Amino acid sequence: MLRVKPVAGALGALISGVDLREAISADLAAELRQALLQHQVIFLRDQDLTPAQFLRFARAMGTPVEYPFVKGIEGYPEIIEVKKLEHERTNFGGVWHTDTAYLEQPPMGSMLLARELPPYGGDTLFANQYLAFESLSPTLQSILAGLRAVNSSAKADVSKTREDRIKGGDGRDDARQEYNAEHPVVRTHPETGRRSLYVNVAHTVRFAGMTEEESAPLLQYLHQHQVRPEFTCRFAWEPGSLAFWDNRCALHNPVNDYHGFRRLMHRITLAGDRPV
Repeated sequence: MLRVKPVAGALGALISGVDLREAISADLAAELRQALLQHQVIFLRDQDLTPAQFLRFARAMGTPVEYPFVKGIEGYPEIIEVKKLEHERTNFGGVWHTDTAYLEQPPMGSMLLARELPPYGGDTLFANQYLAFESLSPTLQSILAGLRAVNSSAKADVSKTREDRIKGGDGRDDARQEYNAEHPVVRTHPETGRRSLYVNVAHTVRFAGMTEEESAPLLQYLHQHQVRPEFTCRFAWEPGSLAFWDNRCALHNPVNDYHGFRRLMHRITLAGDRPV
């Protein structure tokens, strides 16, 4: 029997009573989808899945797509390794962001499955962007609702987090040098109808029609505001833990506090639609 237990006041819920080694029914898939929509990120423990089982669950939740910069594991192009090795100092995606906001159609959601973990550290933070928007003043909400933002894959902080993977031979041969896309600053969720803040420090370069210098003061404020502690939850991984988050209304940030140790995860990204 499916059980849902919130993990924080802002977002996040721990799901129990589900064994993803078995194919899930349409009814169970609908319950999990509803839990995701309500809590923005859901967590499942003790899911020792083969790549085929992981991919089967992802297909029950959406349409898996390939990541633009890193190639998938052998036989499963939709599953990439998210890893940091013992000698590396920078972790993959180690900055607050929503996945690949620089694409014209950013992903609906992402799934991460823990394979190898350090003896301590390596938690992931999540932030509720419904709350980030709703807590702003009505005047600022109105201003932001009329703006669009330019997002790029080439921002220095986030491109740095990919360097070890690409240099280590994990990069895709067909990857473009840079991806750019323009999206609303305030996004309306296509399933819940709620509005959320849709900028992030990793990808958002400037507001459309404005220079980077003109955009910087307001973007700096929004980036600080959108990850206030009361908007967040923190997840401590265990082997076999699985997180599934909604990229349309949540940010995430993997904490880089385990230098000298190895951390290996498998990730699947699910196709989304054009933000409106």
